[in-house]
Amino acid sequence: MRLWLLIICLIALPVTAEVFTYIDAQGNRVYTDQPGSGNAKRVPMAPSNRMSANPGGAAPVAGKKAATKPLFHYDMLRVLVPEPDATVRSSAGEIIVSVTSEPGLQRGHRYRLLLDGQPTADPGLSPVFALSNIDRGSHNLSVEILDEQGRTVERTANQPFHMLRISLAQKRQVRPCTLPDYGQRPECPLKDKPAEEKNPFLRFF
Repeated sequence: MRLWLLIICLIALPVTAEVFTYIDAQGNRVYTDQPGSGNAKRVPMAPSNRMSANPGGAAPVAGKKAATKPLFHYDMLRVLVPEPDATVRSSAGEIIVSVTSEPGLQRGHRYRLLLDGQPTADPGLSPVFALSNIDRGSHNLSVEILDEQGRTVERTANQPFHMLRISLAQKRQVRPCTLPDYGQRPECPLKDKPAEEKNPFLRFF
């Protein structure tokens, strides 16, 4: 019984401890971790089958997220034409908008013009935009630059302008129609052309 208790105790010893055995004075085999007796012999130990909590010895590395390309920064972006609070006179509600940036537009980037917060067209490379049929009254323009991922890189503040759509009657008041103007100017249609007075001296011929 004592022998089995000794074996159980030895099994519980750390795997790095050395085990020795000898025969005591009563003829019993003794197992110990101390080589105290002169005839004690070292007992060879089988390799442990315990698995290390971290076999590689290195701390687990969390999965790296895909690197996100940082946004490019423009030093300047603004609407050149029309100027802030400009008044535009057009019977058809037409306006030409020009924008600029510093540095110039980067590869993969696009301009997009917004009128009253709504895109006027798909993003493009041209810094010049032609708009038409804009309602009379006050409006706001802004421009933004989008990168290849569709992210907004830069955007200007709203810049107001005022559209005056002059009627044909108002144009005629500003610049009255003359005979050569009829059929040439939109506000001077041929149907409104007055009849030419005949020379009274030619009616006998």
